[in-house]
Amino acid sequence: MRTNIVIDDELIKKAMSITGHKTKKATVEEGLKLIVSLKEQEKIRALRGKLKWQGDIEKMRLDK
Repeated sequence: MRTNIVIDDELIKKAMSITGHKTKKATVEEGLKLIVSLKEQEKIRALRGKLKWQGDIEKMRLDK
């Protein structure tokens, strides 16, 4: 999808330098992927302590 946005020049230059990407597009896409990944992790972390697990971890470790 083609989109025109205004991005702070210094921010995009710093992001491109840090990531090593040569294009703004690649830099923005990596940033968007990171946002999605972090938000998905938040959802998973919200489940911490709310799920019951049943099993034998020692048996699983020895199972080959």
